[in-house]
Amino acid sequence: MNLDQAFNTFLEESREMLADMERILLELEATPDESELLNALFRCVHTIKGSAGIFGLEHVVGFTHVVENVLDRLRAQQLQLSPKLAELLLRCRDHIAVLVECSAEDVDADLQAVSAALLAALKPFQAEAAADSEPAAEGQLPAKAPARVEATGGGRVSGDTWHISVRFSPDVLRHGMDPIGFIRYLRTLGELTHVATISDALPAAADMDPESCYLGFEIDLRSDADKAAIEDAFEFVRELCQLRILPPRSRLQEYMQLIEELPEDPGRLGEILVASGALTRAELEEGLRLQREHDLQSEQPHKPIGEVLVEEGMVAPELVSAALKSQAKARESKAQASQYIRVQADKLDALINLVGELVIASAGVALNAEKSGDTATREAAAAMSMLVEEIRDSSLQLRMVPIGETFQRFQRVVRDVAAELGKDIALAISGADTELDKTVVEKIADPLTHLVRNACDHGIEPAAVREAAGKSPQGTVRLHAYHESGTIVIEVADDGGGLNRERILAKAIERKLVAPGTPLSDSEVFNLIFEPGFSTADQVTNLSGRGVGMDVVKRSIEALRGSVEVLSAPQQGTTFRIRLPLTLAIIDGFLAGIGDSTFVVPLEMVVECIEFTPAQQQEAADRDFINLRGEVLPFIRLRERFHIEGPRSRRQNVIVVNYAGQKAGLVVDALLGEHQTVIKPLGGVFAHLQGISGSTILGNGSVALILDVPALVQQAMASEATGFVNRIGSIGKGTPSLPAPAAS
Repeated sequence: MNLDQAFNTFLEESREMLADMERILLELEATPDESELLNALFRCVHTIKGSAGIFGLEHVVGFTHVVENVLDRLRAQQLQLSPKLAELLLRCRDHIAVLVECSAEDVDADLQAVSAALLAALKPFQAEAAADSEPAAEGQLPAKAPARVEATGGGRVSGDTWHISVRFSPDVLRHGMDPIGFIRYLRTLGELTHVATISDALPAAADMDPESCYLGFEIDLRSDADKAAIEDAFEFVRELCQLRILPPRSRLQEYMQLIEELPEDPGRLGEILVASGALTRAELEEGLRLQREHDLQSEQPHKPIGEVLVEEGMVAPELVSAALKSQAKARESKAQASQYIRVQADKLDALINLVGELVIASAGVALNAEKSGDTATREAAAAMSMLVEEIRDSSLQLRMVPIGETFQRFQRVVRDVAAELGKDIALAISGADTELDKTVVEKIADPLTHLVRNACDHGIEPAAVREAAGKSPQGTVRLHAYHESGTIVIEVADDGGGLNRERILAKAIERKLVAPGTPLSDSEVFNLIFEPGFSTADQVTNLSGRGVGMDVVKRSIEALRGSVEVLSAPQQGTTFRIRLPLTLAIIDGFLAGIGDSTFVVPLEMVVECIEFTPAQQQEAADRDFINLRGEVLPFIRLRERFHIEGPRSRRQNVIVVNYAGQKAGLVVDALLGEHQTVIKPLGGVFAHLQGISGSTILGNGSVALILDVPALVQQAMASEATGFVNRIGSIGKGTPSLPAPAAS
């Protein structure tokens, strides 16, 4: 791994740990004494600090060191996590996120001022000893050396000398690593009392390679850091060196705590004890030697190393028990972790693109095989098509991720908005395990953020207003996800006062969006909030009032081939229901022909296909609906909708589709069967084409257009409603009769 790759890995892992920090801090607000969460939070900051030091990011190291001290006091129960401290730590987390993305040259005066302000705010939460142990300036030693502890002393190791033996690989320089940089970083952990350069491997001058490293180092470090912190200093060069760290002695309870906090790396019992500092490497080797001697001299079964170490007085029985528990936990964790592998997103996208091209090629092979009439060729093509379909499904599953991670981000959003507005708001999450395409998840985050903020600002009333209305003073914003008819549905709901229909309508009339006296349904009125620049807020705030956002939300959702609807009831709340496709890559489609044109209908939205007989066509000549087994079915004649010329087919068919619980019919000339559809985006020229969501390439090389079923269903319903009203007006009193049922 070169230096650039290592740095990119550092950035990626830091972002993950920063996300974990935010989640843990929000959880700690509810359970401030949860030791596991505190330990996990400390490890996040500690790892970021150690990794940043490797790359010389002193602005990150210096700031995280102070945060680390505060968290260490929380772990030691010297501090209590108050709401004020939690808020401050969240701000520190946000600042670390900014610092990590900056190089030393990018740290301007404004960032330095923010760092100074946060450090000043943290100062009351630090102990005097912590303040004394802040990182020394480059080239300087700490002002005061930590006090040594007695061999049988108590408490955490607060001073003593660690011995570090390191031998760098000859290739370390070729990988862009500077050995001196790692030793320099150790200064941030304590005082280097002794550094000896080992040059035994240095060859003769004539045999030296200027790109090879021949040196090793023996180092004595006086520090109150733990072994994990010292090991972290060599994290990015661990595979390119031989490292031995001999710890100082400490108390039994401290060793047990260290064993419990070891990283989840499954190892043998002796290795766990060595890693915790309870056992030295030499003691372990001696114990293993005694174990081998016992096995050779005794006829009894193999004697566990733990028993040998206890009998020889090298380690206490309590430590062996703690190590056994840690070992069992580590094995369980490894078994779970081995089920996953990290793959770069661009490689996955490239795979999906190749699978898409494979689907298109397979369709071409199947078409040519059918034309050939050769039985063996057709069978081979059918087998290949089946395998391609399985590959497609498996590949698409790789990009499916649960939406729960996205939902969890809004814990912070709701918390901060509630604090700014002075409201008591809780976030309820359900359906977090619902999966959808990774691309969809990434692009839906921003619209959801605006809807959640909008629900907190406009939806949830102040506590006094809620209590006056007989509600709980705490409002609730709910995020819910589920699958329905081949789509994913995401609901953002609140239990507030609901939308004010009259106020919205009055504002729309004022802005001349609606003519006075126009009859509108509740849904039509509520949809007016998506108009550009529309706002009913009396004043502009940091959160809302400018009339921007909701129109962007709608456009963003529609760009994902989705739709959004608004449901609201007075004093019950408002729900924004978003419907999105599961994937933006490959779908199962149903082909339909109109003249010389071919269209694709998403198969999961197809309910059934029926014949549209000449008699039924004549009956429905002046209307846009038919009687489907006693149910009114609005339909759209796609030939007229898309202005397709040419002679009409004598036999027509109706494809019945279902979207959001509403059925509609699409009148086509021919039914061409199922087809694996690779979605290709439309060019800019067709960006505003209504009723079409994309395109695909068929096996014969021709292009087919993918129908935007949600838009067509909404158009059919609107047309049916208008026609129904006009029909009632034309016949006066009474109800219009339904045409005869269509044949199924």
